[in-house]
Amino acid sequence: MTGTSEMGEFEGESVEDAADFAAVPDAFQRLWTPHRLVYIQDGQQPAKDACPFCLAPSMDDTKALIVARGEHAYVLLNLYPYNSGHLLVCPYRHVALYDDASSEETAEIGSLTQTAMKVLRSVSHCDGFNLGMNQGRIAGAGIAEHLHQHIVPRWALDSNFFPIVAGTKALPRLLGDVRREIAEAWPA
Repeated sequence: MTGTSEMGEFEGESVEDAADFAAVPDAFQRLWTPHRLVYIQDGQQPAKDACPFCLAPSMDDTKALIVARGEHAYVLLNLYPYNSGHLLVCPYRHVALYDDASSEETAEIGSLTQTAMKVLRSVSHCDGFNLGMNQGRIAGAGIAEHLHQHIVPRWALDSNFFPIVAGTKALPRLLGDVRREIAEAWPA
C-alpha cells in the first residue's frame, strides 16, 4: 500500500505501509526522518578557532548566555535548547573528552551541575532532569571537540510529539529572560 504524505516538505512523497513488507512484524513503530540525514552525515562541527565554548567566556555574560563562572568551568544556556532552562557546563580549556579533563575540571563540572540542578528546581519548579555528555561526533556531540555536559530540566507533562511530527520545539520562555532568572538565583 502506498500513499501520499500531506505534510509540508514531504508532500507528494510516497509513503509505504510496513504491513506489506516481507518480514516478521515486531512491536516497534518507526518514525523515518530523512531530513536529519544531512546533520548525521555532515554534522555541525565548528573549526577549532571558531569553537563557541572557547569564544563565550571572552564575551559579555548576557550576550554569551552565561549564567555562572567558576575557576575551571562555566555554565551557559544552550542556544538550541530541548527545554526552557537547558544548560551546558563547559570547561574553559578546549578539551574534547571527559577522560582528558583534569581532576579539577571534572570536580568543578560536577559541582556546577549540582548547583544548576538546585537553581533550576528553585526557579522553574521542574520535576526532574536529563543529564548527559555525548562523547565524540559518532556519539552525537553537537560540538565534539569541546567537552560539555547537558542539564535539561523536565516537567511531568512536557513530553509530546510536536518536535517529531512538526519539527518544532515549543519553548514558552525567551532565552534572555531564562538566563537572567537563573543568573540572579545562582548563589554568589
